[in-house]
Amino acid sequence: MDSIKQGMQGPAVEDVQTRLASLGYAIDEHELEGSDYGASTAKAVSDFRVASGLATGDEVDSVCWSALVDASYKLGDRTLYLRLPNFHGADVRALQQALNVLGFACGIDDGYFGPHTEAALQQFQENVGLFADGMAFQDTFNYIKRLHHVWKDKPSVVNIDSEARSGFARAASVLEHVNVAVGGEDAIARNIASRIWNIATATTENSGVVLYDSEEPRDMDVIFVLASEPLPESAAPVATITLAECTNLSQRIRTAIAASTQKPARVRFELTGLTRYGTFTSSDAQTLAIRLLDGVCDALSA
Repeated sequence: MDSIKQGMQGPAVEDVQTRLASLGYAIDEHELEGSDYGASTAKAVSDFRVASGLATGDEVDSVCWSALVDASYKLGDRTLYLRLPNFHGADVRALQQALNVLGFACGIDDGYFGPHTEAALQQFQENVGLFADGMAFQDTFNYIKRLHHVWKDKPSVVNIDSEARSGFARAASVLEHVNVAVGGEDAIARNIASRIWNIATATTENSGVVLYDSEEPRDMDVIFVLASEPLPESAAPVATITLAECTNLSQRIRTAIAASTQKPARVRFELTGLTRYGTFTSSDAQTLAIRLLDGVCDALSA
């Protein structure tokens, strides 16, 4: 493309000015009214080039134009998904930042929608009960924006490989102030759910954890459902945390609860790959119950 520079006038200049103004760069009103590439437009371009790490100058060449377009995208402006060449821009970077902070690590916020971003997006969609296709449509953006108070202006956590343990006193404090219902869809899941109830009750006699069988109780803050099998393909998506893939359980629980549109929030723990008949012992069940209760206490203490 031919460079856009001082002295020029017209639609191309207007486009540059509109994008710069949306990014917060100041341009004189008379230049905006006439779509004139004057001194204030040149300064805005120069400042943008410096901020973007481009070569100094006050002209909009092809490299500067590409960077300006990338910077102009806002989250939700376009559907994002994995393709070649990769989508790139400020909207992708915002999505990556949100995913990283919410507990779905996709690597460094580089603004390029690659396979790691797709995988993290699929995990987020599953976590909040959306169809996990790895494509960011408006329904996904609505959930991301609803959770902006959680991730906005927070530093990204690009490597999440550990889970915190709640101390006895902290866990007791949480359990005494929340009403949690826990149940299972199958025999193994119900066994683990009963162990969670036992541990919670042993932690404090004032535990708010309730064990249910078939009918979910009312007046709860959150309902957790355990299942050894994935949802049938024909079933509607529900907020799901797949434990075999999760190393940051408490953050996943926080995100699922914060994103819930129903009260009480309902979260499904999928135990797929962890509870094979014949190899799953009572010790395994106890360890898994402790892990789940730890994650719940940590999540609900925030």
